[in-house]
Amino acid sequence: MILFLCGFMGCGKSAMGRALAWKLRLPLIDTDAYIVEQEGMSIPEIFEKKGEPYFRKVEAEAIRSLCSRNAIVACGGGAMLNPDTAAAARAAGTVALIDQTFEVCYSRIKDDTNRPIVQKNTKEQLREIFNARDGIYRAHANLIVPPADTPEETAQRLIELLGIPMPTGAASEVQEQK
Repeated sequence: MILFLCGFMGCGKSAMGRALAWKLRLPLIDTDAYIVEQEGMSIPEIFEKKGEPYFRKVEAEAIRSLCSRNAIVACGGGAMLNPDTAAAARAAGTVALIDQTFEVCYSRIKDDTNRPIVQKNTKEQLREIFNARDGIYRAHANLIVPPADTPEETAQRLIELLGIPMPTGAASEVQEQK
């Protein structure tokens, strides 16, 4: 099973992805971390030295290379903007949109110096980017997941939407973890 989590920066893909991966006993691959490892430099360094178009190209290649994995993939906020990348992800598995509000996303990303797009845009510009991307995310997603109060609860919502039976012992272990 390959499941791609998409949505705007700060929507909770990584946090919910960790909870989901734990519940489903699958590895989590965060595409931003994957790219940093592959490129040997941080995302701000990639943007500065090679530009955003280069980053988007590497991001698309990363998504395509992950399509054959059995994993949860937390995609960068721009990964599903490329129609070819989105089509490859949908053909390989499921694309789930974490349907978070702009205000929540902004509160999580506003001071993040590791996000070049956040650093070079005002709150209103980020809202415009959010609004422009929203329809694209929805068009490419197989599922839209309303966020819950915690990443674990959001992960559970997605599991229910997918109709996935919990691995043996997972439900009791999740309860014990709380």
